Amino acid sequence: MLVARSIAFNALYYLNLIVWMIVFLPSLAMERHVFRRVAEAWARSSLWLLRVVAGTKVEFRHTERLPKGGCIVASKHQSLWETFALLVILDDPVYVLKRELMWIPFFGWYAWKARSVPVDRKGRTSALSLMTTRAAEEIADGRQIIIFPEGTRRPPGAEPAYKFGIAKLYQRLGVPVVPVALNSGLYWPRRKAIRRPGTILVEVLEPIAPGERPEAVFQLLQERLEAASNRLLAEGIAELERLGCAPPGIAPRDAEPPR
Repeated sequence: MLVARSIAFNALYYLNLIVWMIVFLPSLAMERHVFRRVAEAWARSSLWLLRVVAGTKVEFRHTERLPKGGCIVASKHQSLWETFALLVILDDPVYVLKRELMWIPFFGWYAWKARSVPVDRKGRTSALSLMTTRAAEEIADGRQIIIFPEGTRRPPGAEPAYKFGIAKLYQRLGVPVVPVALNSGLYWPRRKAIRRPGTILVEVLEPIAPGERPEAVFQLLQERLEAASNRLLAEGIAELERLGCAPPGIAPRDAEPPR
């Protein structure tokens, strides 16, 4: 049943994506606030499919902690899921993404329309400067910059691998950074077709106010994100064990090893 529901969802998810991309091509010529509503509607349709077909729900916790106006949203990145799901809880988000994605037909056109912030991951200092300049333009418009501080997807329970670029971005933009913890990788694992039933947990943590030293923020961000994500991971594993579909070999890092 798990495999059949996963296959059905994956087929419908990508079919739904293709239909939205084609049908709403005219939105590329519309005002950005209209385009924003289209993107949010697509994200909600994907979450609806995931719930109805795969039995995977979502619980967003403490969204009231999200500040109004410009800020940096620093989210854990375990899955494809958060690349669209966060659209439903933010007023006017913009993703920081690798430059190559901007060149993909259809997807890249929508990314340009959304004024996504591209980053050349091989460009180092010059790439960070260009990314910061673009991010500052969007912050000035009151938008929320979504960035994955580890730079790529990391499986749940993996050792953290944060990049210092998040601290430099925080320093240069002078806005709050909001950590977002989650456990999506349990239910929508990277590089796998399985979609497990249950409830994906997303928790908005207390914002870190501007003005702190970058080194201190870098350390604090990791501590808060890892502690919260580890807690959500434990909750998710307990739920999946009750449902009889817990993935093997995944455990919170502070958990005792199995005996």
